[in-house]
Amino acid sequence: MWLKALHLIFMVTWFAGLFYLPRLFVYHAMSDDETSNERFKMMERKLFFGIMTPSLILTLGFGIWMLSDYAWAVFGQSGWLHAKLSLIALLCVYHAMCAKWLIAFKHNQNTHGHVYFRWMNELPVLLLVLIIILTTVKPF
Repeated sequence: MWLKALHLIFMVTWFAGLFYLPRLFVYHAMSDDETSNERFKMMERKLFFGIMTPSLILTLGFGIWMLSDYAWAVFGQSGWLHAKLSLIALLCVYHAMCAKWLIAFKHNQNTHGHVYFRWMNELPVLLLVLIIILTTVKPF
């Protein structure tokens, strides 16, 4: 149960970053002065490298540890687990997209407007809902 608790703790912190970073991108895309621009760059960098990425690594680490301990026994019989792992892979791609956007903002090369980031901010919410449903209900 300790593994599950640690996995969930770091999953929550990872999602906090996945929810907040695109919101920072929304405000950053709307900013038009250098002081705000530099402030957003610092906030985004600290959130991505100080919270999101370590949380991602620890979430995946504890998740893989749980898989190796007991979940592989049901892996072949559990479609929900395959679906959950696929959604987690999508979250990792989303995390990488956040890194790409972070770099674009860092170099003042962002090409997306605030509306784009508002829409992108909804993707991790949808994935979280699906992952929670798959994990708790185990529909297939």
